[in-house]
Amino acid sequence: MPQKDEVELDIINVAHGGVFVARHEGRVVFVPDTLPGERVRARVADRAHDRFWRAELLEVLEPAAERREHVWDAASVRRAPGQRAGGAEFGHIRLDHQRELKRRVIVDALQRTARLDAETIDALGVDGAGPAVEAVSGETEDGTGWRTRVRLQVGEEGAIGPFAARTHTIVPVTDLPLATATVEESAPFGQRFPGAESVDVVATGSGATHVLVNDRPERRGKRLIRPRRRPVPIRERVGEREFRLDARGFWQVHRQAAATLTEAVRSAVDEALFDPRAANLDLYGGVGLLAAALGDRFGPTLRITSVEADEAATDDAAENLAEWVGATAVTARVERFVTGLAAEATAAERSRLRAATVVLDPPRSGAGREVVDAIASMRPAQVVYVACDPVALARDVAYFAERGYPLRTLRAFDLFPNTHHVEAVATLTP
Repeated sequence: MPQKDEVELDIINVAHGGVFVARHEGRVVFVPDTLPGERVRARVADRAHDRFWRAELLEVLEPAAERREHVWDAASVRRAPGQRAGGAEFGHIRLDHQRELKRRVIVDALQRTARLDAETIDALGVDGAGPAVEAVSGETEDGTGWRTRVRLQVGEEGAIGPFAARTHTIVPVTDLPLATATVEESAPFGQRFPGAESVDVVATGSGATHVLVNDRPERRGKRLIRPRRRPVPIRERVGEREFRLDARGFWQVHRQAAATLTEAVRSAVDEALFDPRAANLDLYGGVGLLAAALGDRFGPTLRITSVEADEAATDDAAENLAEWVGATAVTARVERFVTGLAAEATAAERSRLRAATVVLDPPRSGAGREVVDAIASMRPAQVVYVACDPVALARDVAYFAERGYPLRTLRAFDLFPNTHHVEAVATLTP
């Protein structure tokens, strides 16, 4: 007999964020762990919103043809909803269909948020075929074995594991199928880390592995004081180029992601619009990966400023870009840097900015109105935008279009198989 709050639902669509869409009594219901075409039994878990509810999948009554056995038993629907490991929310879907669902999310974001019409969207992508989601070189048949970095959370008694999806409940696990074999073999399953907040397992491209314990922050009044962490310098290689960074610092997690994005950014830059001696910018530059991608394509005369808020990453970028005399690494918040540059540039600097190529790779929240307005006010020759969130990208695409920079091309890459995440590289020109 159905319990209170249990409903049967027909799943009709995919939504941003790794959840799926049903309707019940005229209201939208978001349900994880399912896919379009299925009929399911679910429990409404959140009625706080007037326009939509959130539900938990209890049982698949009529599975879709694209459903498969989950690649990670710890995240399977055989477990209770609150005990399903997070981080592999598409693992129950056939890999080719995962990409189709991601493509639909991108198209929906471009229609709803960027306000692009179907004809414009169809003209995007390679050969005008629309924005397909491309597989990455060397991908496994089931989309596992790609994560070179994993963070395991630590509970009150020191046990480790991932959080259950959308909770702070730690799920004990004995395997990490999305991780590379080196990471999985190095993960300290069964060990306890009392007093720690999390444990990072990092494997470099050379096979070196680091298990890093992150202590809990200390509360002093209303402030959280994070303990100072000793840098752990590592080296990563992309093609023939080597990069220095801290093991805890940002680096793309997919073993092929850095190489994929290097090639994609190089290809996205229109050579006819590129001036190596202009005031080129690499915003949210990290340790200099994308600035180096331009340097390798356009040669030793490249002039480029890489801007990053993290001081340690900027120090690494300065070393990684040292062979280009015209390359500079600046520690600054991007919004402050670009607004200051736009407001204070001399006539000669404004001329070099108008000839510039701007590459930006913002965090998941996107660049935002302030950064977009500042970039557009400089009137650069072209903008290359690397995005890990299609809705944030679409919002910023709309902002750029308002300032006279419409979206020209878009490529999407499946750098996060078995999750809902997708990476995109867009070009915008006046």
